[in-house]
Amino acid sequence: MSLLVIDVGNTQTVIGTYEGDVLTHDWRVATEKSHTADEIRAKLASLFFSDKFDAATVTGAALSSVVPRLTEAWTRAVADLFGLDVLQCRAAAVKGLIDIDYPRPEEIGADRIADSVAARALYGQPVVVVDFGTATNIEVVDERGCFVGGIIAPGVETSAQALFQQATRLADTALVAPSQVVGKSTDQAVQSGIVFGEADRVDGLLRRVFAQLGYTAPVVATGGLATVIAQHSECITETNPTLTLEGLRLIFERNA
Repeated sequence: MSLLVIDVGNTQTVIGTYEGDVLTHDWRVATEKSHTADEIRAKLASLFFSDKFDAATVTGAALSSVVPRLTEAWTRAVADLFGLDVLQCRAAAVKGLIDIDYPRPEEIGADRIADSVAARALYGQPVVVVDFGTATNIEVVDERGCFVGGIIAPGVETSAQALFQQATRLADTALVAPSQVVGKSTDQAVQSGIVFGEADRVDGLLRRVFAQLGYTAPVVATGGLATVIAQHSECITETNPTLTLEGLRLIFERNA
């Protein structure tokens, strides 16, 4: 018996399968916002075939999506492929896992909810999550174990692409850290500004979060570029690239 979990982001979609609490497979693919349910079903079948995963073992599915059109398409694709209803991650589905102290809980993104649930379960409370995706999201769980809000800023790749598009003399540069902060080439200068700049921006925001809370907290980094940025941060204490999938598993089990 396997649980299928899907995290649909604006840029990338992360898919995983669990047996119990063990993540047995995970895939990261580009999000194609125009894909239909049939195209998604074909993509899933191809991923399963490439890793020799038996789709017949899937007995449950949970979905986090920030792309409304794809929420419907993924729900239909899973229903067609497995004959299953998909549990959609939303604030109403996390009762008993985390409290929410937020004026309009229905506004909270599904990925933010899943991240917060997993972080509290794995790292205790208080805890802060930094999710490096299309946006850089910071989620705050206070010492009571309540999700109390967060910060949304342009993501690393979003900022980099804006720079490359507007500064026509700068070619696309690999998003890795240079050997030193003062670049000795255009590529190194860009890498320094993007990678070290993001790490310092996040650290500055986290210090403001701690000042508002009145105490510090463990900080967990997740998302596609977490491993690149986290090692240059002074405030990030943990890196967990599959945190959102873990949150989906916990939410599914709570509701099942």
